Amino acid sequence: MTRAAAKTGINPMALIAIEQHFPPKQRIVEDGLAYRMLPAGSRIFVKLMRPNWARNWMIRLSEKSLPGIWGGMLCRKRYVDDKLIESVDSIDVVINLGAGFDTRAYRLAALASIPIWEVDQLEIIASKRARLLKTFRTITSNINLVPIDFDNEDLGSVLASNGYPEGKRTFFIWEAVTQYLTEAGIRSTFNFLAKAPTGSRLIFTYVRKDFLDGRNFYGSKKFYKDFVLKKIFIFGMEPELLPAFIQEYGWKLIQDIGYDELAPRYIKPTGRPLTSTPIERIVFAEKL
Repeated sequence: MTRAAAKTGINPMALIAIEQHFPPKQRIVEDGLAYRMLPAGSRIFVKLMRPNWARNWMIRLSEKSLPGIWGGMLCRKRYVDDKLIESVDSIDVVINLGAGFDTRAYRLAALASIPIWEVDQLEIIASKRARLLKTFRTITSNINLVPIDFDNEDLGSVLASNGYPEGKRTFFIWEAVTQYLTEAGIRSTFNFLAKAPTGSRLIFTYVRKDFLDGRNFYGSKKFYKDFVLKKIFIFGMEPELLPAFIQEYGWKLIQDIGYDELAPRYIKPTGRPLTSTPIERIVFAEKL
């Protein structure tokens, strides 16, 4: 995983924290902990976004620079939350691969008694642990924070050494990670996922390969220049080939949907004039 990827975890959480300034009926994601996960500089920025005019200015600026990214990240977060809550009675444990500063394990009441492993790069895990301890003074016993190098360490071995039990139906979250990995890193993770027991669930996101290849910019040429040409995004997938790809590893596709397709579900009811990017998609699958 690239070093640049390690720096991308703060921005989504700042966006979620800013989201909490909207009236409840206009929020796409509810997350009262996002603000606390942020470093001091980001918290100051979030406070500055409290006035309605400031938020609207920030969103317009974002839309001009990276069309649909603001709405897309909110739709992605909400979709994962919903699928996880829907699946709670059918799974035994949760593994969040590339968890970043995500707060699901701490804010979703449905997860309070479920064993959870949050996995990410060492510097992110160390920073998150420090912020959690500052916020809660302790980390509950059902949550395990696990550092890993996805490209160079064996995921199964790392998790096993941190208490992850084999044979448990697992809900795997792999949100906003695959674009930062090499193909070898992707396949290594899927080799691990192939060992999951029947009935396990998997959610992961991916960037469209035609965007990475420069065949279709989807109206976001600046996004392409900032993230693809600078080698921040390095891996993509073709929606048409995805069902066969995951089936190689024993997974059945339930849904593969673009963030733009999630907009009518999550953005439209708020009445907010947000768009949502088609560049990234999200997959929900079940282990055969």
